[in-house]
Amino acid sequence: MKIVALNGLLGYGYSEESLDIAFSEKVDYLGVDAGSTDPGPFYLGSGKSFTARSAVKRDLSIALPKALAHKAPFIIGTAGGAGSERHVAWVREIIEEIAKEQNLHFKLGTVLSDVSKEYVLEKLDAGKIKNMSDEMPLERAAVEESSCIVSQIGIAPIIELLGQGADVILCGRACDTAIYAAPCVYNGYDEGLAFHMAKIMECGAMCSEPVAAADVMQAYIYDDYFELRPANPIRKCTVERVAAHTLYEQTNPYLIFEPDGVCDLTNSEFEQADERTVRVRNSKFREAEVKTLKLEGVKCSGYRTICPATVYDPETIARIDEIIATVTDFVHENTHGRLPDGSYTVTFKTSGGKDSSLGIVIDVVGKTQDIADEVCALVRSRMLHCDYDGRKSTAGNLAFPFSPSDIHVGEVYEFSVFHLAEVDSLLETAKISLEEI
Repeated sequence: MKIVALNGLLGYGYSEESLDIAFSEKVDYLGVDAGSTDPGPFYLGSGKSFTARSAVKRDLSIALPKALAHKAPFIIGTAGGAGSERHVAWVREIIEEIAKEQNLHFKLGTVLSDVSKEYVLEKLDAGKIKNMSDEMPLERAAVEESSCIVSQIGIAPIIELLGQGADVILCGRACDTAIYAAPCVYNGYDEGLAFHMAKIMECGAMCSEPVAAADVMQAYIYDDYFELRPANPIRKCTVERVAAHTLYEQTNPYLIFEPDGVCDLTNSEFEQADERTVRVRNSKFREAEVKTLKLEGVKCSGYRTICPATVYDPETIARIDEIIATVTDFVHENTHGRLPDGSYTVTFKTSGGKDSSLGIVIDVVGKTQDIADEVCALVRSRMLHCDYDGRKSTAGNLAFPFSPSDIHVGEVYEFSVFHLAEVDSLLETAKISLEEI
């Protein structure tokens, strides 16, 4: 069976020629990941995508009609960047727009994976929440303050929709591996091979040489092994690249943890089948005794204003810690009694060498945007003209690459829920629907 990964993430782009090559032989399934927590909690909280609408539409406009023409079910995971109901609706709108423009007709399966605060609190009260980190135990207040919570589904909802004959499957928050493992398991292939193959191909041609998240990857699964080969002839899979991507985002080099269980790579074998193809054997799967789904929730923690700047003077660079301390004391003194205690935080992010130049970002988060703007302006002006012993210049300490110097970023979100929930069924958080488009 052949499965194709469109690219590493919907909206990243890909070579249209590569996709044509992939479909020059029979393709059984097409998949693409459309989201990630890598860009942080903002996108889940705001309901926005970190890829442009025009870029997502371009990727879908080419791939969707091709998948339908070849009768290859098209599976899209973590729609819109973060996979909430709002993100799914955003991608659905694009799909419907393309369908109307190109006169396409198909069965669209949708999986929503949002959960309510009540659902999470019930799990917490029942002792069915597991901490991902000892430093972040789940508190009731964190759940109640959350503006959006999603569950990260596995293969079960996708398999359900494949069984119902869906031509296109649009998922909310989903494990990246579920996109590619689900059709393999649905068709009776070995789960160890299916999950391992899915883990490697989830980022498109990232497991090839030269590396590219923006290109097409082909996978072939057999009874006792699978093979990976990039569609683009300028790329090749090597044992080193494929093995390296096996370790991608893994805390344990031998175990891949999934909602369904664990993929054990202890005895996996990697072989260079030909110049551009890698073959993998002996990956095993162990079903989980206790099934869990990861929950991701966010809350708005304030509003951000930043000011990026550069310091070129060696003496100022050498005294930067002293300057930051002076500025911090000044700002605290000038806002005390005027702004509520705890209404803002100031962070100085520095980068670069200590000899020629030093980059600084003044990062202010306030309870309101006005507070963030005011404090950032105060910090920036004081830092610009801060004096110190031995300072000769009467000009500014900082160089600003932009005008205006202060940039209003807007809402700041943080993860309030990032935990595992024990579930009776891996379908229990999935809201599944199927309709004609």
